[in-house]
Amino acid sequence: MRTIDLSPLHRFAVGFDHMQRQLDTLSRLDETTQSYPPYNIEARSENDYRISLAVAGFDAGDLDVTVKESTLVVSGRQDHPEAEVKYLHRGIAGRTFERRFELADHIKVVAADLANGLLHIDLKREVPEEMKPRKIEITAKPGGNVQKSIENKAA
Repeated sequence: MRTIDLSPLHRFAVGFDHMQRQLDTLSRLDETTQSYPPYNIEARSENDYRISLAVAGFDAGDLDVTVKESTLVVSGRQDHPEAEVKYLHRGIAGRTFERRFELADHIKVVAADLANGLLHIDLKREVPEEMKPRKIEITAKPGGNVQKSIENKAA
């Protein structure tokens, strides 16, 4: 397995340990276990997103949506007794699954709903006011002294 060492960047920047953890997580993904259920990710506006997962055969009680730190975890487990059903053909997968999504900073899960076999999870980017860009005005005083004032600018 190949690892990426970002330690030389620590001399110039702060917070890249989080990026290294995400790269390590991505390198461990096995595509065969990550193919079910299929999903879409939509950008509905500049700050609104939607993840839609195809979960045919699952009820709302069979699904679990959890956010821990910056990871969204969607899991499903059907507790229906398999012994009672005799299939002539089984083409609808009802297997247990767990799907993980790494969320960027300031992304919040605002809603989840199940309709027509699709689980929709709505996300919103909410940047705190102190993190938004702000303009710093520079004024010059006679004699070479410089005075700076800070002004918040709503994005």
